[in-house]
Amino acid sequence: MSLRFEVSVRDPTTEARRGRLITTRSVIETPVFMPVGTAATVKALTQEMLEALDARIILANTYHLFLRPGQAVIRDLGGLHRFMGWPRSILTDSGGYQVFSLGELRTVSEEGVAFRSHLDGTKLFLSPEVSMEVQIALGSDIVMAFDECPPYPATHDQVRISLELTERWARRCRAYFDAHADRDRQSLFGIVQGGIHADLRARSLEGLLDIGFEGYAIGGLSVGEEKRHMYDTTAFIAPRLPADKPRYLMGVGTPADLVESVARGVDMFDCVMPTRHARNGTVFTTTGRLNLRNARYIQDEQPLDAECACFVCRRYSRAYLAHLMRAGEILASVLATYHNLHHYLDLMQRIRHALEQGAFGRFVTEFRHRQLSSEESI
Repeated sequence: MSLRFEVSVRDPTTEARRGRLITTRSVIETPVFMPVGTAATVKALTQEMLEALDARIILANTYHLFLRPGQAVIRDLGGLHRFMGWPRSILTDSGGYQVFSLGELRTVSEEGVAFRSHLDGTKLFLSPEVSMEVQIALGSDIVMAFDECPPYPATHDQVRISLELTERWARRCRAYFDAHADRDRQSLFGIVQGGIHADLRARSLEGLLDIGFEGYAIGGLSVGEEKRHMYDTTAFIAPRLPADKPRYLMGVGTPADLVESVARGVDMFDCVMPTRHARNGTVFTTTGRLNLRNARYIQDEQPLDAECACFVCRRYSRAYLAHLMRAGEILASVLATYHNLHHYLDLMQRIRHALEQGAFGRFVTEFRHRQLSSEESI
């Protein structure tokens, strides 16, 4: 089998689960955060650094690799793992969200999405079949079905029409994948849509269950809705996803979002936040966020986080990183990104440990208290 998933612990007070996702390339302990490597690279880090962080799986972007260098180039060079020198697991998103983000540059039809490249304006087309073709050529371990992400806000009818299209596309993805993919190495996940409407989420899930997938993702959140809507929607749909399959909340989010969503039953996460924020001078710590461009850190000799064991916190001061940021030095992005990803991956490790020890409820309570008492946020 290309993918196996097993749950070892179920928290008695929440929907949280401790598990293990096994691909042909790595054993992934869950709950897991997947660093985002959009264009076959996690910005500012080498693959050796990711391995030092013990990242078992990273995410790459179908849309961006479709544009540059193109799936044929990567396929002919031995696939994405060999191309980027990454031996562990890779999940590729379908390109649906990126196409959604193009706004007026795209036209959606039953067949697929016509759009213009954000690079040079070239007319291009993505369909369920093309998305599958690209991801199969990339050789990713986990392939995502091509979906339409409805905008927020949208009416109930608009979301319903969109999720019906997503279901029809999901059937086409399943058919193409089954006919062409390396089933010994690749697995296909479906994406539940439905906005913040519980009835539409349930309807979307019913359609996907009828098709059958190796894992199920929750899409269409963190797109502008209030935080309470995201949490309520996750709390509704996550426990309804198959208990024996991995549950993936796409594009989320802050450390608090991860903790709260694990408590609601989610196993897998990805988000650009830790890497993007790092490049903009913001780091995550156990006592909140620090904006290194703030003048208060110019002469601050403390580490970024006194409780962090990463090499950045063991060696460098806030003052030094603040200087690098102000000077526009590349090293600023490298050190801040490494620290932020260490913070995220360490948080997931602590969540897993708490679940193993039967202490997840206490962990959540203490985490929330720390969040409320943090001194600085952006």
